Amino acid sequence: MGAVLRHHLERIDIGVEDLDELMGIEQAAYSHPWSRGNFIDSISAGHLLWGLREPLSGELLAYCVLQRVLDEAHLLNITVARAHWGRGLASELLRALHEHQRRSGARQMWLEVRVSNARAQLLYEHLGYREVGRRKGYYPALQGEREDARVMRLDLEPAP
Repeated sequence: MGAVLRHHLERIDIGVEDLDELMGIEQAAYSHPWSRGNFIDSISAGHLLWGLREPLSGELLAYCVLQRVLDEAHLLNITVARAHWGRGLASELLRALHEHQRRSGARQMWLEVRVSNARAQLLYEHLGYREVGRRKGYYPALQGEREDARVMRLDLEPAP
């Protein structure tokens, strides 16, 4: 059972039993969504998969996938269901991740974001992430094209 967060949402650990609902959100959110196999591989690899669920309706509203290597955490995926954009759910989920990673000894959080995703970039910058590089042609784009990614990093303060 997860923690109850600021929006009175339940934070849950995502498992295989949640993948049908998660895939509906993933496919609606992206032109090039992760496959079910990508999520199963993440679960099998022991990556942290968290979701935000509305306790009354049971609806999954957002989720994230985080890979931890030594003292670095890499955000692989974070998605909010389109119907719930603008509620601060991504920010809430990221803040919970930051705190969890600080407490478990991570020193940095890393992520890639599409150069066209201004909304996500503003969120990350607001939370203290800074661009440290670019990956040319990192993401698939429409009509066989490729899109660059901004590589961003957040230095985590040690937990008291």
